[in-house]
Amino acid sequence: MSIRYTSNLEGITKEALQELFLSVEWESGKYPNELLQAIKGSHSIVATWDGDKLIGISNALSDGVLTVYFHYMLINPSYQGKGIGKKMMDIMLDRYKGCKTKVLISYKSAMDFYHKCGFSKEDGAMPMFISELV
Repeated sequence: MSIRYTSNLEGITKEALQELFLSVEWESGKYPNELLQAIKGSHSIVATWDGDKLIGISNALSDGVLTVYFHYMLINPSYQGKGIGKKMMDIMLDRYKGCKTKVLISYKSAMDFYHKCGFSKEDGAMPMFISELV
């Protein structure tokens, strides 16, 4: 296993994104064109590769100064539990260490992971959504 981390869009295709997102059963995997557009519109990304295979991606939406939102953070299930996600999050947190507020929305199944990365729930805050994904 030769894992490498990149911060550019080189090699990221809609097919690679679709395969990755569907591997974790995310509904957005059904929208590969929109996924590629979303990744291209990110403030920054970390893509993780095993050879030529995209096995993980994280992205940030940010004003670059005060606030960063970590939107996508996913690893192909075959590669989970190997420290890859932690490395990706460490890269992102280092990149945005100057931002005063770092925000993400987590599923319950990933709460322990994000606690290990330094995140905690904010009292009185609750995520809210309007989702048009079917």
